[in-house]
Amino acid sequence: MNLKLWFLETRPSFLLLSVVLAFLGTCIAWFDGAFHLGHAILAFIGLLLCHISVNVLNDYYDFKSGIDLKTKRTPFSGGSGFLPTSALKPRQVFWFGMICFFLAVPIGIYFVLVKGWMLLPLLAVGAICILLYTPLITKWGWPEWSPGIGLGTLPMLGAYFIQTGTYTLPAVVAAIPSGFLVHNLLLLNEFPDAEADKTANRKTLPITMGPTGAGIVYTALTIGVYVWTIGAVIARLMPPFTLIALLTLPFAVKGIQGALNSQNIGKLQAGMANNVLTVLLTQLLLGIGYLLAGFFQ
Repeated sequence: MNLKLWFLETRPSFLLLSVVLAFLGTCIAWFDGAFHLGHAILAFIGLLLCHISVNVLNDYYDFKSGIDLKTKRTPFSGGSGFLPTSALKPRQVFWFGMICFFLAVPIGIYFVLVKGWMLLPLLAVGAICILLYTPLITKWGWPEWSPGIGLGTLPMLGAYFIQTGTYTLPAVVAAIPSGFLVHNLLLLNEFPDAEADKTANRKTLPITMGPTGAGIVYTALTIGVYVWTIGAVIARLMPPFTLIALLTLPFAVKGIQGALNSQNIGKLQAGMANNVLTVLLTQLLLGIGYLLAGFFQ
């Protein structure tokens, strides 16, 4: 067994998202006076397994639908590329994704038992997003809500709940930018795949709204991340130190330029690269903002 091949099948560079989500949720909980290192590590492992499951199952379904054979791969889209080259077998990849999902289930059950049943709805929605996103949700129209919620807002709230055993209005408010960011992470990466996605009856925003409309949605939500953060600070629902997340604005501007000029492949790919930096660094800086607020409050 080629372990390096299986490791690359997980698309490890994308898994950095799980790191910053777990970090942000835990930092907010710490700011609110709750921190358990063991629970933080276990929650991160569970989230990582779920994220791997999403990535791997997406690869499997993209290959089975024929999309992988029609897309032009970029560093940010088009899958791992292992199934079209027969480096891995579809059945192996499918079960790898499912095993990762099943390994995460007992972790979720454990936290429901020790922290409370209010975690259960969050986990249920997350499971639906993992298992149904590629085969079903992508065919409904505006499917980007699923990763935005299931791999953005909910994991951050889950990390917070696992530490505190409750949800608070400030924590919910702080989780909204994560939803916007992850929604846009998927959205911009869909632009190069639009023609191939059409052949599998997918209804992503670049298909249903066209590149111009999808670019406007991307722009609005990107601006919304910063407006929301500033508004939450003014409303005293997030600490002022979280405004350091505004440092990622230059990357966000380049992401917007790529979305609004998607017909230019060079600008689009530059936008996609800056979009990744915006998503990861904004959430990292938000978490650091909560740590600074905790130290100086």
